[in-house]
Amino acid sequence: MRKEAIFAVILAAAAVLSNAAGAQDKTLYVGAYGGSFEQVMRQQVFPPFEKKYGVKIEYVSGNSTDTLAKLQAQKGSEQIDVAILDDGPMYQAVALGFCAPLTSAPIYKDLYDVATFPSGKAISIGMVGTGFMYNTKYFAEHNWPAPTSWKDLGDPKYKKLLVIPPLNNTYGLHALVMEARINGGGEKDIDPGFKVFKTEINPNVLVYEPSPGKMTELFQTNQAVIAVWGSGREKALADTGFPVGFVYPKEGGVALGVAACAVAGGGNKPEAQEFVQFLLTPEMQTVLAGGAGLGPVNKNVTLPPDKQAGIPYGPAQMEKLLKIDWDTVNEHREDWNKRWTREIEG
Repeated sequence: MRKEAIFAVILAAAAVLSNAAGAQDKTLYVGAYGGSFEQVMRQQVFPPFEKKYGVKIEYVSGNSTDTLAKLQAQKGSEQIDVAILDDGPMYQAVALGFCAPLTSAPIYKDLYDVATFPSGKAISIGMVGTGFMYNTKYFAEHNWPAPTSWKDLGDPKYKKLLVIPPLNNTYGLHALVMEARINGGGEKDIDPGFKVFKTEINPNVLVYEPSPGKMTELFQTNQAVIAVWGSGREKALADTGFPVGFVYPKEGGVALGVAACAVAGGGNKPEAQEFVQFLLTPEMQTVLAGGAGLGPVNKNVTLPPDKQAGIPYGPAQMEKLLKIDWDTVNEHREDWNKRWTREIEG
């Protein structure tokens, strides 16, 4: 009997140790952008989630292309549990089978339609809008009105004063698609966009610049006074005190969603689904708006006026943002990039 009692105690102790080890091993790997976004996640998003769900979050830093490449390299044994990508690469991730279906939850009923993915396997957790950034002081000094249309990019007065990111950048891709759309084409007929860029817009372009730092420098030195850029990027420059404004063209600004999905395969942890839902709560949406410049996709978020500037906010703005047909774009993008190098920047 004594031996049985001792054995029972040993089994109980082993179970306790096993449970403790299991709790320590409860780790969620989140792959997302570096820089200021990473700091917001580490400082304001992760701590309350870790406390609520008893999980440790490890950050895997990288831009959208990096994270997608990691998923491809780890295929079949994915280490990343939650991926956060720009909407274009996220459509690729879904098509490649890396994203699990979103589990049903009430929070998804609180979102704007622009946040949803047709597949039901990813969701935008915040929104940036592509439009025009311009130097308000320079425009006032020259008595120029603010730009109002995608057609304005071809206005001769902007000769060598315009900056647009290259086509392998989402903002540059948005510009090409919109020029195609307003000239009778679109994602399925991109030729009109290439024609307008080649004949009307290209003479105005100082440089096709993807770097936020370099873009800021070009504006601060007055080498550039107008650019195709994102609302969040403009907000960051405006917050430094530089005289810059942002407008959505009358034909529509373009939605650039920052999207999240629970990664299929690998651990396929329930906490991954819970983390995606957590990012959509009004509290976290407010954090992402203030810290990362993302327009809230949850309809129940109320921001004070000083926090609304520079980001898509509210139904009026969200409903005007146009969505890109990423399935078509991703199918042709490699060919378009080669054509862009040959015809536009060559």
